[in-house]
Amino acid sequence: MAGPNLRAEEEAERIARTPREIATSLAARYGHSMKEVAYIPALALAGRLDVASWTSDDAAVADVQRIASAAKTPEKQPLSGPALAGHLIYAKLGQVERVTEVLKMAFDADGKPAAFLPNHGQMSDSVFMDCPLLAAAARLTGDKRYLVACGNHLDFMRQLCLRADGIYRHSPLNEAAWGRGNGFPALGLALVLRELAPGTPEMADYRQALRAHLDALLPFQDDAGMWHQVIDHPESYPEFSATCMIGLALHQGLREGWLERDRYQGPADRAWKAITRRIGMDGERVEGVCTSTGAQNTLEDYLKREAIFGRDERGGAMALMFAVEREAWERAQPR
Repeated sequence: MAGPNLRAEEEAERIARTPREIATSLAARYGHSMKEVAYIPALALAGRLDVASWTSDDAAVADVQRIASAAKTPEKQPLSGPALAGHLIYAKLGQVERVTEVLKMAFDADGKPAAFLPNHGQMSDSVFMDCPLLAAAARLTGDKRYLVACGNHLDFMRQLCLRADGIYRHSPLNEAAWGRGNGFPALGLALVLRELAPGTPEMADYRQALRAHLDALLPFQDDAGMWHQVIDHPESYPEFSATCMIGLALHQGLREGWLERDRYQGPADRAWKAITRRIGMDGERVEGVCTSTGAQNTLEDYLKREAIFGRDERGGAMALMFAVEREAWERAQPR
């Protein structure tokens, strides 16, 4: 599980691809179906929209809209975190009603913002599963109660899962800092920040929260540029999806000027190069993605979770988002 064992020629070919080329190849393979609303296909659909915008591909945009419109919201209430986060595609499409309908759980019977959303499952994943959609609802509606609910939920999750060293335990069951259990908060905070108006107190607060988390994570990036299945256990395997999520947050912070280049550019570049080595030339194969993982009882349970090498919907979606952000970062560089 150490990483891809590539011939020198193939490794050079993978690394030589531009972010645009990688994103385009991923978009050709991922984001083409979503029968039931969930975050993995929704993120891939959002990535396809971004790629389509580069070439004004109206057919791809129409296809994403068709898939999103036909997808069913699960009937079970309250919605699970993955189902709620799947509604990020409707926020991106500006479909206000589909967003606000699933966020009724964010308010109590008197219409006041809840102290937390009830679908958190005591897992750090919930920073991503709930907070970005709440922030998007605030932008779409102008109703600041959603931002209050977002802040309340983040505070609740930090109290539940944020360790004293600034890294997230996956759940209170044990102190294990699962890789994707830290990727989710980094990605979640980055996506919240995309929804906030510059210069607001909320913007400053979320920027500080993201920066503090990234600062805690940087010492655990390995020499190849990867973060591992358990962040502070280097003997665990290099994990693809967590590296994509953390790498995206780093690139967004650099692009927006929130992070200093002399400290953060090197880790961001290493993360991108490491991920390019782990995406097949066909845009379908991804290498080293932890399988679906709920809260585990022990550290050992996390250490033995399977790594997927091949087609993986989650890994493909996260890689597509990362490639889109890397492309945006490169476009923002002085010519």
